[in-house]
Amino acid sequence: MRISARADYAVRAAAELAAAGGGPVKGEALATAQGIPPKFLENILGDLRHARLVRSQRGAEGGYWLARPAEEITVADIIRAVEGPLAMVRGEPPEGVAYTGAAEPLQQVWIAVRKNLRAVVECVTLADVAAGRLPDHVTELARDPDAWITR
Repeated sequence: MRISARADYAVRAAAELAAAGGGPVKGEALATAQGIPPKFLENILGDLRHARLVRSQRGAEGGYWLARPAEEITVADIIRAVEGPLAMVRGEPPEGVAYTGAAEPLQQVWIAVRKNLRAVVECVTLADVAAGRLPDHVTELARDPDAWITR
């Protein structure tokens, strides 16, 4: 799986909002805290606002904050808001593709990949990330030495 800069930046900015504890945070402060280009972040925050994950207010007392408690927003929610569905094959969901001949089992491979991706990103909340306490099974997966090997 390839995680785009857009998805990475969105999750990082949302984690900053979670760590802020509910008060408004200026877009510039989010951009500075995470080293995200401000204009790019503004577009991302617009997507998160459109998905009703983030709220905003203009003005001197304004900024951005999470629209729901951080415990109720998953990494998957953020990724879907800025990228769409988690797993796509040539722009279609895996169950929408069909293969013939020797490639026929590939549909099941893509569906299994999506299921495993969901098993991680749908259980990690912004509260988990902001607190630095990931679910045990995620920590266990990340501790596996094979997980760190680039292939």
